[in-house]
Amino acid sequence: MTTMRAGEKTRPVEEPRARAPGSTLSEDLRATLEEMIVAGSLSPGERLDEAELASRFGMSRTPVREAVKSLVAMGLLEMRPRQGVTVATISIPVLLEMFQMMAALEGLCAKLAARRATISERRALREIHSRLIQSLSDGSPERFYTINLEFHELLYDASHAQFIASQTRSLRRRIGAYRRSVTHQPGRMAATIGEHERILDAIERADAEEAFKAALDHVNLLGDDMADFIAGLPSMAEG
Repeated sequence: MTTMRAGEKTRPVEEPRARAPGSTLSEDLRATLEEMIVAGSLSPGERLDEAELASRFGMSRTPVREAVKSLVAMGLLEMRPRQGVTVATISIPVLLEMFQMMAALEGLCAKLAARRATISERRALREIHSRLIQSLSDGSPERFYTINLEFHELLYDASHAQFIASQTRSLRRRIGAYRRSVTHQPGRMAATIGEHERILDAIERADAEEAFKAALDHVNLLGDDMADFIAGLPSMAEG
């Protein structure tokens, strides 16, 4: 399905997800490839070949081109001279700016959640947090990341701000592969537990300003965290 770079290990390729009712082939393929990019199954800089995609998913080149065009518009794929279609890479300075913007958006979602979250949403956030604590003992960054994503998704919903939540999700997808790498840093999972606790406490007290600051600090990359993050990016980002 993909054209691998020199020295890159072969990885199993995900099966296409089930057809959504009323969706087109190109929409299904776009959604499948988006999930693979966000999950890290397709790495930044990895080349995609339209003919191989068409063969792999049993469709003509037309829906493949449409899916690729949509992902290019979303910033998840890019067209490079003499290289064709590749999974988008981001320069380190721009990536750090995107993390700053992500922190601000998450902070805003938390602030609004502190003011607007329903009782059931607050209980659900606490339940997800409990499962996150349990998963810490498993030592699986992937499982931890999946549950952590549930927490943030509900946080966006609890803001009851449709446009802000959609923009937050869009940026999170754009930097998903990079943000996932943060989870693998030593001590990051344990630190997340305490940071989520601070966000939850502020939301449960309806302290909007503290919720904003807690979520901002949770996502921001500062000091040693930034240095460690950059050190782990040589094969993922351009700089």
